[in-house]
Amino acid sequence: MSGKIIIYQTLPRISGNRVTKPVPGNSYDINGTGKFSDFTDSNLLEIKSLGCTHVWFTGILEHATQSQCLSSNCVPDPPEIVKGIAGSPYAVKDYYDVAHYLADNHERRVEEFEELILRCHDTGLKVIIDFVPNHVSRVYKSDKNPGLVPDIGENENSTLPFSPKNDFYYIPGKHFKSPDETINHIYEEYPARATGNNCFTENPSLLDWYETVKLNYGVDFLNSGSKHFDPVPPLWDKMVDIISYWSGKGIDGFRCDMAEMVPPEFWKYLIDIIRIKFPELVFIAEIYNPDLYKTYLNSGFDLLYDKVGLYDTLMGIVKGESSPDGITKCWQSIGDIQDYMLNFIENHDEQRVASAFIAKSPEKGLPATAVSTLFNKSSFLLYFGQELGERGMNSEGFSSLDGRTSIFDFWPLESINSYKKGVYNSELYNKYKFLLNISLKEPVFKFGETYDLQFANISNSDYNSGKLFSFARFYKNQLVFIIVNFSDQALNFALHIPEHLFIHWGITNRSNQKYIDLWSGDEFVADLNPNINLTLNVQPNFVKIFKLLLQ
Repeated sequence: MSGKIIIYQTLPRISGNRVTKPVPGNSYDINGTGKFSDFTDSNLLEIKSLGCTHVWFTGILEHATQSQCLSSNCVPDPPEIVKGIAGSPYAVKDYYDVAHYLADNHERRVEEFEELILRCHDTGLKVIIDFVPNHVSRVYKSDKNPGLVPDIGENENSTLPFSPKNDFYYIPGKHFKSPDETINHIYEEYPARATGNNCFTENPSLLDWYETVKLNYGVDFLNSGSKHFDPVPPLWDKMVDIISYWSGKGIDGFRCDMAEMVPPEFWKYLIDIIRIKFPELVFIAEIYNPDLYKTYLNSGFDLLYDKVGLYDTLMGIVKGESSPDGITKCWQSIGDIQDYMLNFIENHDEQRVASAFIAKSPEKGLPATAVSTLFNKSSFLLYFGQELGERGMNSEGFSSLDGRTSIFDFWPLESINSYKKGVYNSELYNKYKFLLNISLKEPVFKFGETYDLQFANISNSDYNSGKLFSFARFYKNQLVFIIVNFSDQALNFALHIPEHLFIHWGITNRSNQKYIDLWSGDEFVADLNPNINLTLNVQPNFVKIFKLLLQ
């Protein structure tokens, strides 16, 4: 992967849904569903103009669902092993197929998705989809497998709890029992298989990923995690075939679900093979253990989730529970792998920043976004509706009122539908558009070095270090000062710029330098004196950015 990217994550089932009066917990024929065809050229151009380079279409692969879909041939899956009427996108039912309900023509569903990929490419956007390697639906069976490799779960010896030749882990002599006691049980699984979150029992709980089964990459979890990688387990080559299949259809990258639950040896094997034919593919690891970051980068990943570091820190600041000074500690802790992190304020797993559970206000996501996009060369993920102030405060059915947009239900987003009608918070939208675009189009943010100014202003009585965070970026003849305001009030302050900054970057010409406010376009001229203080003002929940083109 070459350089910084901006990803727009969208759940087509929801983003294209125009129903105005949904009923919690109902099927798509009542609550509606988005389609591949909703992503027209004009809609894709809007995403691109927002500043995005890639679109991550979430929920594309066929997954277990209680809906009838589009054809009488589509039999709903047993309700005791499906979460919600729509079902989880991460309980994949066929790695080679797409969700039937996203198509206009059931028989052309894969072709319709290929046409969407082409529309994205024609618009200048690249396409990312999920790769879910750790687990599959309990009813996994492919009818789209081209036949180059056997289907997952074929030719299993289910009398053995573990065999490196098996694709699943078994619990011999035991029947699987769903923890969902609210419905009649019709699903039979014998012998029971281990559940996706490493639950090796026949009766997982409601808190387990009971709708999924764990895949076997040759790790014997019941015997101290011993590894059996020689010869290569059959599942490895099956996964290579799946990635090759979608890459051949034009997919540009894969967000790899729960990557750290799959051994790094497998990832290196897969990525090394795939990159021979598709060298530009982007691989993104959903990973939460910082101790494993370098291991998974060495396995071939391009980007890693920065969840337990920057995301958690920024949410603490937004909630008023911690100080902006913590951003410095995050930055220092990541060290030399900073450029490989994927920053975000929202995604499908996290609560909406505007929800009552986080900030109660969409504007409060802006300062966190400014830090995430401008502080360094890391890439950024924007979740659909975030730029419109989506609050996620609905109880959609399987999902309760939890501040998240449900991935389990058929449901529309009021923020998206209001935008389509031309009724939305245009100031919020334009600020997101401004931040995303300058983070890619200004070379200083795409390529420049970072200098943390927070430490130089901690003892500055004219600077509120409990509400402000400041830093500088430098590239060639461009010097930029950035001050982020996490408070609800406009703040007047004096920013101290230490002499060490100029020495560090070898800046010697300091006379009559022109400052340009990137947001307002205002300009002024001032000298860069040693240890200067700039008297400034910054809007509530926003950012002040001054660029200097050094003479």
